[in-house]
Amino acid sequence: MAATRYRRFLKLCEEWPVEETKRQRDLGVFLRQRVAQAFREGENTQIADPETCDRMYESLVRIHTNYYKNKYPRLKDTSFTGVTVEDCKMILATDILKQMEDMKKGTWKKLREKFYAKKPEEDSK
Repeated sequence: MAATRYRRFLKLCEEWPVEETKRQRDLGVFLRQRVAQAFREGENTQIADPETCDRMYESLVRIHTNYYKNKYPRLKDTSFTGVTVEDCKMILATDILKQMEDMKKGTWKKLREKFYAKKPEEDSK
């Protein structure tokens, strides 16, 4: 039975998309890592609590298939702020968040990073 669960999780991992814009923060990557940890021995892994494992799998399938989005459709694809889904995805991209963090830095911190970011070869000259 563990082999069947393992194969189901592998199939889910294959179907789950990976968003390249969210490096190190993507749910698909996290899911793959957790499945690898949970099933270290592959099909031979002994599952301590099969019911919990099955509930977790079913929950992930509901997320993946947009079960609740389809069950409770929204009238508009925006939030109370008026921001669209595409705008949210762009704002939450790792590169944009990094740029925003850089903009928050003060002038003193920017100067300090600029002058203290020397390479070791420059210090020896």
